[in-house]
Amino acid sequence: MKIAVDFDGTIVEHKYPAIGKERPFAIDTLKAFSSAGIKLILWTAREGELLEEAVEYCRKRGLEFYAVNSSTPEEDLFHDRNRTSKVLADLYIDDRNLGGIPDWGTIYEMVLKLRQPIRRKRPWWKKLFRR
Repeated sequence: MKIAVDFDGTIVEHKYPAIGKERPFAIDTLKAFSSAGIKLILWTAREGELLEEAVEYCRKRGLEFYAVNSSTPEEDLFHDRNRTSKVLADLYIDDRNLGGIPDWGTIYEMVLKLRQPIRRKRPWWKKLFRR
């Protein structure tokens, strides 16, 4: 599973171009996702030095990303003319969602539910013949 996560207003409070105060449990929740094998993509409008500051902010807190503003680490952000600006992920976490962003505890629970395998009911004929 890949999750694209915004920075300003999502991981930290929105104080762009400055870096706001960390939103409670944001870094810890994202580190838990990463430890569980989820690939995290930093997906932000920040560019250049401001982007580097955001990546370093997370790195200093022990949070590393699978990719930054790209779908894979191999994408060359500056030289690949065929690259789309759309980041491909299974889930997007952003404060600009309809209704805003829930607290990180709620986000954690939602992602856990999405990762649970779907339990399929036994077909009626197997129940009938007890197989």
